[in-house]
Amino acid sequence: MAQLITPTPVAELTAMLQENCDRDFSDARSMPPEVYTSEQFLELEKQQLFRTQWLCAGRASRLQKTGDYLTCNLAGQPVVVLRDNHQQIRAFSNVCLHRMSVLLQGSGNVRSIVCPYHAWGYDLDGKLRGAAQMDRQSGFCKSDYQLPSVRCEVWRGWVYVTLDEQLPPLNEHLRELDALIGHYRMEDYVETFQEEHIWDSNWKILAENFMESYHLPMLHRATVGPHSRLDEMECPQGYEAFNYHWITKEASLAIGNAHPDNQHLEGHWRKTTALLSIYPSHLITLTPGYFWYLILQPHGVDQVHIRFGGGLSPEFINDPKAAEYMSSLKTLLDEVNAEDRQGVEAVMRGVRAPLAKPGHLSHLERPNYDFARYIAKRVTQQ
Repeated sequence: MAQLITPTPVAELTAMLQENCDRDFSDARSMPPEVYTSEQFLELEKQQLFRTQWLCAGRASRLQKTGDYLTCNLAGQPVVVLRDNHQQIRAFSNVCLHRMSVLLQGSGNVRSIVCPYHAWGYDLDGKLRGAAQMDRQSGFCKSDYQLPSVRCEVWRGWVYVTLDEQLPPLNEHLRELDALIGHYRMEDYVETFQEEHIWDSNWKILAENFMESYHLPMLHRATVGPHSRLDEMECPQGYEAFNYHWITKEASLAIGNAHPDNQHLEGHWRKTTALLSIYPSHLITLTPGYFWYLILQPHGVDQVHIRFGGGLSPEFINDPKAAEYMSSLKTLLDEVNAEDRQGVEAVMRGVRAPLAKPGHLSHLERPNYDFARYIAKRVTQQ
């Protein structure tokens, strides 16, 4: 009779993770397998990462007109981000104050927020504007109802939200990153596509896959692998809020290097790609000519919800061949994502194996080491 495997208590699991993170990087190993499979550990992550940190909701350019909105979820708290009548980007709880239905889905444009359940309606400033038949209830007062605000700030063209009112401002939080990549002028890049997916993997496995390039020659051998020389990659030590690495190369696509009309990038920066992991779950590949990103949310321990998007620098957007560039970018990224999905879902199957054991990290996986230390620090702050 097969012996049942008892899950490791979460306190013991966090201690194992911390012990691994206390090692010098030269002796660092991958995170313990149960970090990816433990329901209790995921609950810690929700509490300490997704409910208390700055989380990216998407590009601010998607909120250009009054009433434009997008939605996201902060570990169980639905949030709507919109442009109000005063042209301000604001965020609110996306839950009706009547019977607690979720109000808006996806993204789009609305003149007001109307609950799909009982048609309670809210202005774009979150105030209740109408509630059918409620005038018959003497205890009801429309002015008592205001959707709770959610803290919302914009950085380099990205909208971030948090449930924590005590966090430092976003610009301060990402000050070091701004100094590293500000010259790309990412805020001017134009998003040309955005979509959502669910993969069968723990969210951290996909995050780790994105933030290291060690796997490129093998996993992406049919796409970007042949253009990826490991000896050209630089993996510096990360910062408290993010990790990063650089690749300076002749790009596989023309849009990977700076456009001839680009006057602000000089020297090697015209060929340098930055790969960014903004903790806990915003991942960006930023090249001189295009960008693409993933925004991750755990969907249980063995699935991850992915917001996937990308676009071009303004010089390529204004190029007569812009439509061709957009198409070639999307085609390449779809192929790369298919390869990545195969890889990370294979890892997810592997970490559940009774004999699974983490091995040493390569020098090109410094970002994974920094990511593990970030997680260890957060989940032990209780």
